[in-house]
Amino acid sequence: MSAKVVPVADVRVYSIPMRTRFRGITVREGLLLHGDAGWGEFCPFWDYDDVESSPWLASAREAAFDGWPAPVRDRIPVNCTVPVVSPERAHEIVAASGCRTAKVKVAESPLAEDRERVAAVRDALGQGAIRVDANGAWDVDTAVTAIRELDRAAGGLEYVEQPCRTIEELASVRRRVDVPIAADESIRRAEDPLRVALAGAADIAVLKVAPLGGVRRALAVAEACGLPCVVSSALETSVGLAAGIALAAALPSLDYACGLATLSLLTSDVTTTPLRAVDGWLPVPSRAPEPDAMTEADAETTARWLNRMTNVAG
Repeated sequence: MSAKVVPVADVRVYSIPMRTRFRGITVREGLLLHGDAGWGEFCPFWDYDDVESSPWLASAREAAFDGWPAPVRDRIPVNCTVPVVSPERAHEIVAASGCRTAKVKVAESPLAEDRERVAAVRDALGQGAIRVDANGAWDVDTAVTAIRELDRAAGGLEYVEQPCRTIEELASVRRRVDVPIAADESIRRAEDPLRVALAGAADIAVLKVAPLGGVRRALAVAEACGLPCVVSSALETSVGLAAGIALAAALPSLDYACGLATLSLLTSDVTTTPLRAVDGWLPVPSRAPEPDAMTEADAETTARWLNRMTNVAG
């Protein structure tokens, strides 16, 4: 982590309501900091302790003070994200997205509801790709049953993201199903992501810049795991999304659409130049956009985030 001290005057705290409950939250909060290279975003979820939050601050500092590696592509294919909503709402989200790939959240509702949601997405998407994300909620037997049923409902799944919590469970599921398995939490919440052994446990690695400590650190993880990679957001504003796009733009190869079209989950953004996908693609910016349209959080929220940054910086 950079040893640079972040002046309080260069820090802004935001609080943005979400359109739909997602990952158990209804309001997204975070902190933006400014340095010589531009703006970075620090927004670890509150179930992350100071140690787990440390890479998030390193990622924000990289964006603010160091910038990112040069891109090898100028646009990124993205999926739309379907939260735990009704089949009718899922159909609307996909139909309006312009994306040819959809990621559907599952396992937070009964399997019958998940099936209906996935089937509605297939109807809206036509021949596009459908992936589902269980966020590690299933045990092995439940995962095998659910994956088979959702695969039928989808008319074929592209992959299932983190069906179970541990790498050992992922490996067990992978041996019993034909659908490819993607690892997310198993990588980003590992004690040392560079040493995560995914052989036999996953077909795809899902990378999120902030939890991995920045674009350069995430590139090292991608090289170490040796799997095709999908870059996904951590529910950031456009400032944080720019770092995810920078990672996707710098990967030597990019075989799958990325999970970076997540601004639609928030009711607003911090900038007048938001990073929104058009026809399933995001452009690659040279740096994060200016937070020129943000509403500052209230005094209590601001104090809480400034204190959190100080504690994490140690």
